[in-house]
Amino acid sequence: MDEMVRSAPKDKLIKGATGDWEVIIGLEVHAQVTSKSKLFSPASAEYGGAPNDHVSLIDAAMPGMLPVINEECVRQAIRTGLGLKARINLKSVFDRKNYFYPDLPQGYQISQFKQPIVGEGVVYLDMAEGEQIAVGIERLHLEQDAGKSIHDQHPSLSYVDLNRSGVALMEIVSKPDMRSADEAKAYVTKLRTILRYLGTCDGNMEEGSMRADVNVSVRRPGEPLGTRCEIKNVNSIRFVGQAIDYEARRQIDVIEDGGTISQETRLFDSRSGQTRSMRSKEEAHDYRYFPDPDLLPLEFDQPYVDALAAALPELPDEKKARFVADFGLSPYDAGILVGERVAADYFEQVAQGRDAKAAANWVINELFGRLNKDGVDIVESPVSAAQLGAIIDLVASGVISGKIAKDLFEIVWSEGGDPAEIVESRGMKQVTDTGAIEKAIDEVMAANPDKVAQAKEKPSMAGWFVGQVMKATGGKANPQAVNALLKDKLGLE
Repeated sequence: MDEMVRSAPKDKLIKGATGDWEVIIGLEVHAQVTSKSKLFSPASAEYGGAPNDHVSLIDAAMPGMLPVINEECVRQAIRTGLGLKARINLKSVFDRKNYFYPDLPQGYQISQFKQPIVGEGVVYLDMAEGEQIAVGIERLHLEQDAGKSIHDQHPSLSYVDLNRSGVALMEIVSKPDMRSADEAKAYVTKLRTILRYLGTCDGNMEEGSMRADVNVSVRRPGEPLGTRCEIKNVNSIRFVGQAIDYEARRQIDVIEDGGTISQETRLFDSRSGQTRSMRSKEEAHDYRYFPDPDLLPLEFDQPYVDALAAALPELPDEKKARFVADFGLSPYDAGILVGERVAADYFEQVAQGRDAKAAANWVINELFGRLNKDGVDIVESPVSAAQLGAIIDLVASGVISGKIAKDLFEIVWSEGGDPAEIVESRGMKQVTDTGAIEKAIDEVMAANPDKVAQAKEKPSMAGWFVGQVMKATGGKANPQAVNALLKDKLGLE
């Protein structure tokens, strides 16, 4: 890691026994490329399948088998680079990274070293306290995934499943620009959002199609960078945060106790919440990189890149800016709505021709709240954008009150149906007949003469009457009409 200019603010420093410490974080995210076949073979790249079912002779490293580049994977890497506002290198080189592992039949991994397909870029993080942080991207390169060793199927044997062997990965390397676990979690979240918008990786960390190697070091504020440790293959955003918090504290304790940090590779144990040593950290020369003799340099021209750029979808940062400018949403609400592309699309359908702020409130508070409560993904929402829009229309036109609208939402969620027909058939319309409302007010006032006297002395007591009238009318009375009539009957201004 090079010395960085950005220092952590005081509230992000970690308290040690001998003073404050700053944590320095960089991430290497491995994202599986969305493609039908593997990087250098025609075998299926689909997740799952019976063990060794998606394996070609190339993946199994049979003698004489030669790799052939999958152009779709190249396109996806370029599109990702464009989404990261990064430099696209028109010429890149594939290298052999030599190491032995049982699930790597070739005895080397085809990767990119000195000349990657994508150079420097940037990802912007919008933190909860309103701060925006720019995290630099060092590079993005294409490489093969390895297979999977399985050790729990037999007491004395290990099994190897090569279905993942040769699957295309994008390794996205950040600069060491993050200064807290929260920033690192926000970075992985934002990166996953960008990849999903682009359709270049599905971001399913539980399936292993996106995982992070987390580099952590600590230093005294203003001092040179400390020795870093790399935590391998962390497969959830929550675990990224836990691993950083534990590792930073471990390193601080070691140094404050008079010890030194060894550069090493560590694993995160999600059950104990701790990291443990795996092996000493390899350097580039340990892998004996050299250009792969079976693959020519990868070259394309600028018009090829420009055509891919022209077809990119609207990305989260641009969509958020548009929601703020065009719909008048707060940056916070816009940020929530653009977190998933399908959620942003849903909101836009609801907001079409309606009050956008009301639409945002309903989507964020009622819909997202209920989706989270029931553990349902928005693509499986029982309430469609058209149905939610119809509920908002009924409120806007005064047919139902906001309270009745929430009851209506619950009915549509549980039973489905057309909101307007449900309101009609179940007698849920708001009472706007002043005669009926006046009758309810008279009955409440007659039953509570003491409260009437109090309200005339203390006008804020009128709110109690509003609640009672609403209760008496089953929540159907028009609140504005209730307020107006009450003020008149109580003689309030």
